[in-house]
Amino acid sequence: MNKALAKTNVKKNSFKQKSSWSISKNNYSPVDWSNFKDKDFLTISQFSSSELLFLIEKALEFKNMQKSGKLMPYLKNKVLGMIFEKSSTRTRLSFEIAMKQLGGDAIFMSSKDLQIGRGESVHDTAKVMSRYVDGVMIRAYSHEMVAEFAEHAAIPVINGLTDMHHPAQIMADLLTILEHKGRLKGLKISYIGDGNNNVCHSLIEGSAKLGIHLTISCPPGYEPNKVVLQSMKHVAKTTGSLIEIVNNPVDGVKDADVVVTDVWTSMGQEEETEKRLKIFSSYQVNDQLLENAKNDYLFMHCLPAHRGEEVTASVIDGKHSVVFDEAENRLHAQKAILVALMGTDL
Repeated sequence: MNKALAKTNVKKNSFKQKSSWSISKNNYSPVDWSNFKDKDFLTISQFSSSELLFLIEKALEFKNMQKSGKLMPYLKNKVLGMIFEKSSTRTRLSFEIAMKQLGGDAIFMSSKDLQIGRGESVHDTAKVMSRYVDGVMIRAYSHEMVAEFAEHAAIPVINGLTDMHHPAQIMADLLTILEHKGRLKGLKISYIGDGNNNVCHSLIEGSAKLGIHLTISCPPGYEPNKVVLQSMKHVAKTTGSLIEIVNNPVDGVKDADVVVTDVWTSMGQEEETEKRLKIFSSYQVNDQLLENAKNDYLFMHCLPAHRGEEVTASVIDGKHSVVFDEAENRLHAQKAILVALMGTDL
């Protein structure tokens, strides 16, 4: 939909961040803010490699500006509406604070407080909110609902999380990896756990787009969505990426530059908790497993984490863990997304 037509002090770990994390402009096609005009941010796959790298660079610029005390009034007088079907810590904090630091404001709305929670259609809600706010971020269960909202809205819509995709998280992850490793292309990421979840799907898309090698270690029956996997394998052929699925986590983590995991039971799957604890028990990220990764590997987790389940305390609190850098970078990645979609006269 053409939306233009519709409008009248955390302790640092032992890793030192690389000093040369800028991406050579010669490595991708020219991009500027105009590339994002009238777009939504629903999945990683909808953007080109060049556009993703542009957003990561801008996130890094915004982070440096904040650290140096520079003002960033790029969204002055703009308001972001935030709809939450699922509880949140990092998503709410990062988007709300990002809007305030960019000179705008944000309104938190639980779906239970809105008429959409009592039967008002997605269509009507999108139309109404388009008359009030300058953009909407939605954290929901159904990806189809968010896509439907975006179809009918005359303002940018951002996917804050759905059961199928978590693109805002993966933009922060890519920024974190770039900061610590100095590059993205050619690195090996090992994802361990439930392959059929939102973090894994968006990680597949980000890896395929940016030439990252991704190995997913998961139990049989918990592989990624076939449509996401097959479509991104085609993209991977054009970027030099390699996406593969294995069942043995030892094979998956071998020589990994980055190791990523997520909870075994996502929100909405609580009734499967006991079953999943048994199925995924051999997929725990622990010190013994990580002996197979590279000596300078990074450990990442989107949080919240269940220590003693998908990851041990010794790993998530250890010297290789960058989970709190990762969490902080949600703020800066969100700024880039917000400015790209809602900024004017840039």
